[in-house]
Amino acid sequence: MDPPRGPTPPDEDGGCADSLTIDTRITRIERTLSIHDEDDGHAAVELTSIMTTASNPVSPGPSSPPIDQVRMQDFIPPARPSSTPFPQHELRIADLRYSSCPTARFADPEDPDSAEPPPSQPPGGTSADMSINDLPAEIHECILDHLFGFRVSATSKSSITRWGTALRHPRRKELSELSLVSQAWRVMIQERLYRHIKVKASIESLRDTFVYFTNRPRLRSYVKHIEIWFPVFQPKQGALALSRMNTLPAVTPDGLTTAAYILPMDNCSLEEAFYFVAESLPEACIMTLEGGERKKAPKVRHWIRNTGQQRRRAMPKVHSIRTLICKGQWNLIRAEDDFANIVSALPSLQEWHGSYSKPKSKSYLTMADVLARPLSLTSLDLCIEGDYRREVAFPQYFLKVSSRLHFCSRLAIGAASPALEHLSYTGRVCKQFFVELMARNADSRQSRLKSIDLTVKNCCRKVAHWNESGSGITDMNFIDAFEELVLAGIRSLGSLKSVEYLRIRYVDLDSPIPHLNPYFIIRAQRCAGVWSDAILAELGRARPGARFDELAETFGEMGYSKDGHVTVGADFYRSPANARSLKLANYALLGGGVSIA
Repeated sequence: MDPPRGPTPPDEDGGCADSLTIDTRITRIERTLSIHDEDDGHAAVELTSIMTTASNPVSPGPSSPPIDQVRMQDFIPPARPSSTPFPQHELRIADLRYSSCPTARFADPEDPDSAEPPPSQPPGGTSADMSINDLPAEIHECILDHLFGFRVSATSKSSITRWGTALRHPRRKELSELSLVSQAWRVMIQERLYRHIKVKASIESLRDTFVYFTNRPRLRSYVKHIEIWFPVFQPKQGALALSRMNTLPAVTPDGLTTAAYILPMDNCSLEEAFYFVAESLPEACIMTLEGGERKKAPKVRHWIRNTGQQRRRAMPKVHSIRTLICKGQWNLIRAEDDFANIVSALPSLQEWHGSYSKPKSKSYLTMADVLARPLSLTSLDLCIEGDYRREVAFPQYFLKVSSRLHFCSRLAIGAASPALEHLSYTGRVCKQFFVELMARNADSRQSRLKSIDLTVKNCCRKVAHWNESGSGITDMNFIDAFEELVLAGIRSLGSLKSVEYLRIRYVDLDSPIPHLNPYFIIRAQRCAGVWSDAILAELGRARPGARFDELAETFGEMGYSKDGHVTVGADFYRSPANARSLKLANYALLGGGVSIA
């Protein structure tokens, strides 16, 4: 065999020939333009041809001796252990839709290219054939969970307890471009983008949204959480609005009527909103109604037309909704009949989360009437006062409520509902709540209540002087009332055998030492928070197996400053773990004030 020729000079056209050439007499398989169109047999023959070719142009000599053609059967994978759930090796296919994900899930009925699957390749392709589509569906889900955040089940009871604070993804518009990566990503990203949508409660907005989902029916099933917000004002159009662009609005008793904003004129009714959800979003199971907040805000209309007749009208039925969140509830529910109208439209309702923007006496009175009626809910989350600030004395609106009824007794009626399993309440509460609850659940076998979570604004109680009705860690009247509330809660555990979780806490965001905010929690027979001899004795009687991890006698290193205030060591302030045990008798030392050393 003649040796390969050396480098050749440039040709006459000015082009440069190949600097290295190989003997053309050696048999060689012609390379195709794309390796993705080759099968494994062609790749093996080409690899053999390259290995048997004399590839050194400098040192002449005979070509390398031929070697046996590489065969895929030469390598036998080891046997998998018996504990492996998949004893046989899985044949990998290039397209993700045929390897780990069902075709029906990623098939796009609007895309003609997705009607027919591409021809599959035989197993055992080279590493150059691998792409992102070869990853299992679980890996794709993990990647998108890292970008979008982990999804929680919309139907699981243990996934999330605060649906009222669930927000849509803030960068959903930017991340929507990732749907162009592949067909699999397109479906997965659309599931996340349309999982929680927010719609303005206007007739025009509902009409546009209805048309949008009508033209894209495959997106309707992706929506699990629908949020409808009712505007409480709208911009004023015309020359008057333009002339006041650079001036401050004048506040009048009617609100910002002289400014560039007026009351909304295009808001829809609840009847229209329920009809839209029932017809457009068959898979939605969570609904948020946001009533808004402003001075003298208008009430949300429940019906399309107020005929003035006394005949009974029916709301459209939305059978898929199981969780209802009401924000700015005063504009949605101002009477017992308003709540009855909303509940009649949601026959499958199981959870109700209601919150008020501002405390009102009418909020307590309205909820007292609603809680007195039979409820078929399994979870109730009610927030009437959520500002989390201490107060010097009872406000006037609460004195108006207490002169008419005791709200704690009405709250106990709602908590004693046969179907209720979880209760969360934020507002004013006292020991009378647990006293009434025990009286209404004399037979523990009829109660299904599993958890009670109380966030205390203040403890209602009888006082001789107005300055004895405040709250805070420096007010011993409040601390004594809080201890009575905890004692009543522990005592109720003796009759409420089904209760597994009890938390009673007081939150003061203005507290000089937030770790000293009193609380008590019992979960899985483990206790933490405030304690006293009376609490330990009652705990041993109601739940003999419950124990504190530790019982601290002091709040740490304490002293007195020059102005007579008690100083608490900075170590206690820096370590929240020190607040696992708080002796109630030590709060008496904080009566003159507290500061940090």
